[in-house]
Amino acid sequence: MNIGILQCDDVAPELQPRHGNYPDMIQTLLLAADPRTRFTVYACHQGETPSSTDAHDGWITTGSKCSANDDFDWIRTLSGFMRLLWQADKPLVGICFGHQLMARSMGGQVVRSPMGWGLGVYATTVQEKQPWMSPWYSEDLQLLASHQDQVSELPPGGQILVGSSFCPMYMMQIGRHFLSIQGHPEFTRAYVSDLVNFRRDRIGAERVLAARHSLQLAVHDQLLAHWILNFIARAKSGQQG
Repeated sequence: MNIGILQCDDVAPELQPRHGNYPDMIQTLLLAADPRTRFTVYACHQGETPSSTDAHDGWITTGSKCSANDDFDWIRTLSGFMRLLWQADKPLVGICFGHQLMARSMGGQVVRSPMGWGLGVYATTVQEKQPWMSPWYSEDLQLLASHQDQVSELPPGGQILVGSSFCPMYMMQIGRHFLSIQGHPEFTRAYVSDLVNFRRDRIGAERVLAARHSLQLAVHDQLLAHWILNFIARAKSGQQG
C-alpha cells in the first residue's frame, strides 16, 4: 500500500532529536503493522499541495498545534484538497487536527472544548463496530491524546463510531472512504511525557499531573494501525463498511 502523508505541523525542534517528526511517527506506527507500506510526505503546513488525488492508495493527516478554525492559507488549501478527495472517492484518514478539519471541511463544526485539555491516555467506547475493525480487542479503546478543540457537530452523513463522555465524537466515518479519530495512535508515551513537560505552563499543574498518571494505562496503538490499513484497503476496493 502506498500512502500520502499530509503533514500539518512539525514536532518542536527541542523534541525532534529524541522523537522524530510527525510523519516519522505515522510511518513507524503503520510499518509495524505492515512493513510493505510505502509513504510520500507533503508538507502542507509549508504550502506543499499534492498535484493529484490519484497519487496514492490512501491519504492520512498528521496533527497540528493549529485549530481547524484558523484562517491560514494552507488550512484553506488542505480543506479544499480534502473535498477533492471526497469527490474522487479516495480514502482519507484524519488524526486529531485532521479529524477536526475533515469534520469542518465536510460541513461539521469544531469548538474549543469546555472540558479543557484532552491529554494523556483516556478511555473511549466503540459504539458502532465495523468490518475493518480487525483484529478485534474489545469495546474499550484507549489511545494517547493531546487536544483542546473537539468536533461539536457531525458533517452530513457522518457517523460516530467511538466516543466518551469527555469526547463524544472521538471517531467518525463519513461514507465508506473518510475516517477520522481525535486520538493519536502514532504517539508514544515517551513523546507525550516530554510534550506535557514542554507545554506544562500552558496546560496547568492539575491536568499535567492527571496526564502523567494516565501514562501507566494500556494503549491500543497497534490495534489502530491495523484498523487504519484495513479501512484504507477496503475503501480503495470499494467495499462497504
